[in-house]
Amino acid sequence: MTVPPEELRSAADFPPTTRERWRELALGVLRKSGVEAGSPEEALASLTYDGVTIAPLYDASDLPDDPGLPGAAPYVRGARPEGGSWEVRQRHEVADPEAVLADLENGVTSLWLALEPEDLPRVLDRVHLELISITLDAGERTREAAEALFAVAEGKRAAAAGRLRAPGESASAGSAGPADGRGPAGEREPGELAGNLGADPLRDPRTAIDLARRCVADLPGLRAVVVDGTPYHDAGGSDAEELGCSVAAGVAALRILTGAGLGVDEAFGQLEFRYAATADQFLTIAKLRAARRLWARVAEVCGAGASGHGAGQRQHAVTGSAMMTARDPWVNMLRTTLACFAAGTGGADAVTVQPFDARLGLPDAFARRIARNTHALLVEEAGVARVIDPAGGSWYVERLTEELAGKAWEWFQEIERAGGMAAALESGLVAGRLAATWERRSENIAHRRDPITGVSEFPDLAERVPVRRARPGRAGGVRYAQEFEALRDLADAQESRPKVFLATIGPVAAHTARASFAANLFQSGGIATVTAAPPGPGADPAAVAAVPGVDPGRIAAAFAASGAEVACLCSSDRLYGEHAEAVAAALRQAGARKVWLAGKGEFAGVDANLYAGCDALGVLRTTFDDLGVAR
Repeated sequence: MTVPPEELRSAADFPPTTRERWRELALGVLRKSGVEAGSPEEALASLTYDGVTIAPLYDASDLPDDPGLPGAAPYVRGARPEGGSWEVRQRHEVADPEAVLADLENGVTSLWLALEPEDLPRVLDRVHLELISITLDAGERTREAAEALFAVAEGKRAAAAGRLRAPGESASAGSAGPADGRGPAGEREPGELAGNLGADPLRDPRTAIDLARRCVADLPGLRAVVVDGTPYHDAGGSDAEELGCSVAAGVAALRILTGAGLGVDEAFGQLEFRYAATADQFLTIAKLRAARRLWARVAEVCGAGASGHGAGQRQHAVTGSAMMTARDPWVNMLRTTLACFAAGTGGADAVTVQPFDARLGLPDAFARRIARNTHALLVEEAGVARVIDPAGGSWYVERLTEELAGKAWEWFQEIERAGGMAAALESGLVAGRLAATWERRSENIAHRRDPITGVSEFPDLAERVPVRRARPGRAGGVRYAQEFEALRDLADAQESRPKVFLATIGPVAAHTARASFAANLFQSGGIATVTAAPPGPGADPAAVAAVPGVDPGRIAAAFAASGAEVACLCSSDRLYGEHAEAVAAALRQAGARKVWLAGKGEFAGVDANLYAGCDALGVLRTTFDDLGVAR
């Protein structure tokens, strides 16, 4: 059907909307839903772990001050004025030259090498260093790893000086992009290095100083220092806590480098920051934007940027380890895709996507392929990198960026008042703050207010978890799924899987929702659920009246036949009122050790309740105890 032009309406034809009108309409809907609140903001707003309010509605009045332009202070909109794609940085923890080449030939443009120094020559033998960037992660052996990398580069330069590359020779590096923001990688000379040496001034100031001096003097494409915020995230910390700790650590690094004689701009130019990117895309976008704003403020106070470079924060985003699961690991592909999208949208200069099987051990070739193809999908197909600061101007993102930066700056100032990052770490100030946040986060995970798909929600007891080789020197840190997964492991280890009988009362329409809820909860701990089929006649008044006070029908018989020792009633509130006590009594008589009820309400014979927001981990642990499973 074609609409005549005279009937088409433009936006100007609609009456203007106001926040007050929205409040009026929203309150009407809330009241119909039984929610009583003074305002829709009060009813619908939520708080982050940093105390930042996430409002249900934003408008132009929420915009903070002008965030500036891309490539200009305060760098909220990005450190690169030209925009473009991020470096695709793949991590390698074992010396596997073929795996490295496979990555470079299929889209990876940057290597993150957590290898022993003696392995670097073999791994990099066929790699054209001038076409990629390299970041080292050698811990206490950082100096040795850096020297090994320098030796490899020198060998390649010497070899290049004695020959010309054959026409059409492969670079073994795919379509490498810009390295370290210093121009197209292909413009570098053979063997010329770009990337980061991975030094940590707080752990080894002497090595950081020596490497920074060498980079400043002879290696303009290299930075010496990584300021890593991911350990604070992996300890269960919040976004603002990760930001505040990273800024404090960055300031501590500046003090060490400038104290050793480097200029302010030189010191700023030696730092790269690493942050965790999570499946909470908006908080990740805001975190990276806020990080640049915070660091720009530090640069302003220090007087950096006079030489035209160094003040903008260079960022490496890594899909977070804490959110990754060992159970239903395929869901990790979705988590890392969201995180990669958020990192790119937030303006990260380099992004690492962890393989979906990272929690199981060393990734296989398929997992590495999916990880690098996540970048390709977002860049080539979705076109995420075609727009500079795609989140810029969003009322929500701009306000969230500003408020997150404010919370992070307060935490940074608290660390500074305590004597700086080294003193705050030694005194336990940082550890105490992170532990307190992890405790609050753990409580929300236990109550499934922070759901974990495939683990605390929608678990698959029949899944076949892939087997992987153990990872060398695997890093610590918390895992959001760790308590649920520990119970799954315990259930799997039993000779016979623990089970709970779901006593469904009444027709399917009456019990399906609560039976599904109860099954989901019990299965999140590896406990199987069994149900009478077809549904028992518990809601039939004639059947209940046949034997006064109890229902000895198929519900109790099915329970006895199931071999279960714990039962859970599942039905509607109305049918609970009519039959819960009779069915509970029948289950007791049939040998039930414990009787749960899915929903709220107290009934004789019912021990406890399951409901949305209850302590799911507590329910599971109690059930293991009731079933005699040692924990």
